[in-house]
Amino acid sequence: MIRGEWTMENSSHHIRDVTFSEDASTVHAGTAPRAMSAFRNLAIGTLKILGASNIAKTTRAISAEPERALPILGINHQPNPSGS
Repeated sequence: MIRGEWTMENSSHHIRDVTFSEDASTVHAGTAPRAMSAFRNLAIGTLKILGASNIAKTTRAISAEPERALPILGINHQPNPSGS
């Protein structure tokens, strides 16, 4: 049981570090590092719940087309054809 917990923790840290470059973050003041870690964990957890098997690949796809994240967050985006 303990090994399983460490496996999950190591996997989570690996995803946060490799995909989100957590160890290279320049956010160091106050509670900001803890908040950023929480946001990263939220993103990873949300993508896993939605069935993403490769977090890095899914993150790159969303990064290339940010509007893809809106339905995940429950936001319906209807672009205005007039551009405003």
